[in-house]
Amino acid sequence: MKFASLGSGSEGNALLVCTEKTQVLLDCGFGLKDTVRRLARLGVDPEQLSAVIVTHEHGDHIGGVARLARKYNLPVWLSYGTLRNQPKSFSGIASVHEIAANQLFSIGDLEIQAYPVPHDAAEPVQFIFGDGARRLGVLTDAGCSTPHIEAMLSGCHALVLECNHDSAMLMNGDYPYSLKQRVGGRYGHLSNSESAGLLARLNVSSLQHLVAAHLSSSNNTPELAIKALSQVMNCAQNWVGVATQQAGFDWREIV
Repeated sequence: MKFASLGSGSEGNALLVCTEKTQVLLDCGFGLKDTVRRLARLGVDPEQLSAVIVTHEHGDHIGGVARLARKYNLPVWLSYGTLRNQPKSFSGIASVHEIAANQLFSIGDLEIQAYPVPHDAAEPVQFIFGDGARRLGVLTDAGCSTPHIEAMLSGCHALVLECNHDSAMLMNGDYPYSLKQRVGGRYGHLSNSESAGLLARLNVSSLQHLVAAHLSSSNNTPELAIKALSQVMNCAQNWVGVATQQAGFDWREIV
């Protein structure tokens, strides 16, 4: 199993997860031409995709889903609440699969476990991807950790973990107070320190890859995110990856 990012941040998100027979795209917050270009950078033609999976209805995650799915006849998987909140955003898609917030399902030879997260959306979910031997855990767009989140992510072989903001940068920055409260609140986004605390409570004995994702361009830096996570892992800072807005990150293989 391998994975790569097309880009991560408030301007658009998309993550590729692939096995030998299956290639799924988690979210698509980019325009059609931009998505095709970003896929090509990773050596993937959109016609090779098996499906698009959606975490929640915010524009930086669903902005390009419908056009991509319609053009390339891709099935879309999403929670009941996400679909009911934004029915027009998914209109015209030939195959739409509704899932429950804790549902286990399969696409090709990829096993996918949904799990609920606290975020200011209708029914937001994140996912664990498995090929029968290895597990990739993804957590972005969550305002706080929960025991259930930590149980889901514990023991994974790779993690893509939100490090949205540095709390001091957020509170001392230019955002209006209401937006600071939203971003830093229990239904907003995880800070570097919150993600580090979550990571410290996980079983990471099998961890091969750790990538910080969904970094704010205004309220964080890659260096701060890497420092927070690497201190928990007691590893060299260059072992921790970062998903950037423009380039995402290149293929990482879980062996």
